[in-house]
Amino acid sequence: MSTILIVDDEPSARDTLMAMLEGGDYQLVLAQNGAQALKLLESIPTDLILLDVMMPGMDGFEVCRRIRSTPNLAEIPIIILSALDDRASLLRGIESGADDFLNKPIDRYELAARVRTITRLNRYRTLIEQRENIQEMAERMVGAQEQERQHISRELHDDLGQALTSHMIALRDLQGDLNTPNANLFERLQVLYSQASDVFGKVRTLAHNLRPPVLDALGLKVAMQMYCTEFSRRTHIPVIFEVDENLPTLPDIYNITLYRVLQEALTNIIKHAEAGQVWADLTIEDRTINLTIQDNGHGFEVGKNPSNGIGLTGLRERITLAGGRFNVSSNPVRGTIVLAQFPLPTTQEEK
Repeated sequence: MSTILIVDDEPSARDTLMAMLEGGDYQLVLAQNGAQALKLLESIPTDLILLDVMMPGMDGFEVCRRIRSTPNLAEIPIIILSALDDRASLLRGIESGADDFLNKPIDRYELAARVRTITRLNRYRTLIEQRENIQEMAERMVGAQEQERQHISRELHDDLGQALTSHMIALRDLQGDLNTPNANLFERLQVLYSQASDVFGKVRTLAHNLRPPVLDALGLKVAMQMYCTEFSRRTHIPVIFEVDENLPTLPDIYNITLYRVLQEALTNIIKHAEAGQVWADLTIEDRTINLTIQDNGHGFEVGKNPSNGIGLTGLRERITLAGGRFNVSSNPVRGTIVLAQFPLPTTQEEK
């Protein structure tokens, strides 16, 4: 139901407008003057304002200007109602920020049509919802980035830092004891070599998690195939990966997002699904790139499983930010299907 604020100092005019809109799916709110209207707007979510011009104290043009200068109200559609039909009044209404202008006496059918069109578009609430969604998404992204930074910081300080500190102490001890017999010297150097090798492995893992080198070196198809192979080796869960041979070179944002979706989906499977088989397909159909990941494990009721909710939310937001679409279907018996879709880039469509 849309909320319409009627602002007019004449009781008969307010009653007339209410009668004209009677029977529509509207909640009507009344204000006797501009000051009362501005106060009501602070507490009542409003989809449309019907605003009279000739009011004492603060006329409709001034009310309109104040609404447009208030950030959280600025996008509310406003129809100015006035007996003034001269060009100067029309220009004043446009300059004050009105969306539409109706002359009194108001035609019942014209008013109904204008109101119906504006409320159907529901522009104001749509904008508010979009802004809230973007803000929530941005907050979650900032939180995720901060968590990743904290993780990297802990890895560098607690793990690599301690390993390097121990390594340096051992080297200093060895430096101060140059008369060590050759047999003992070899053994101690071997320990230092092993420590250095471990540190090198941790650095490589950390770098790989930040940006998989194979993605840049060998491309998306090979990188995803290698990841599936390594996943099967570690988890003993067979992954059948198939890719469209006609898959073109994709933008970097598509490559990294598709690769991360595969990673996250397989991680969720090993954590929650208890699957015995996974299928992953990267295909092109109707100028759309599709990545489908399906398992035969224990599914869940979408939207009702908190353990899967965070991971799925992260996937959805990552895909949306990259310009794609995300869908998941799951059943406690038949497993889960994750689908990520991206439009084929324009340059590829033209080829």
